[in-house]
Amino acid sequence: MYVCSCFGVTEEQIKQHAESGACTPRQIASQCKAGTDCGGCVRRIQALLGRGGCPRRELLDRGRPAFGASGPERGPVADEAPARLPDAA
Repeated sequence: MYVCSCFGVTEEQIKQHAESGACTPRQIASQCKAGTDCGGCVRRIQALLGRGGCPRRELLDRGRPAFGASGPERGPVADEAPARLPDAA
């Protein structure tokens, strides 16, 4: 499905750019121009990217896929314990 009709950018292309590390509509625009002409697709791009930080970047840094079957991953990864700070002596 087309997200940006001005430049013919599809939802799949947006997801591929996000999997490569793009976390904001501006980063998407720098890779494929989506959102730089009429701007009508920027909200859809934001929806595809999700809100908050860049969970895709965190997952990529861990060697995990950035998108699951139902869309972008959100929240902490369930099988990892939170990092602990060393005890102060």
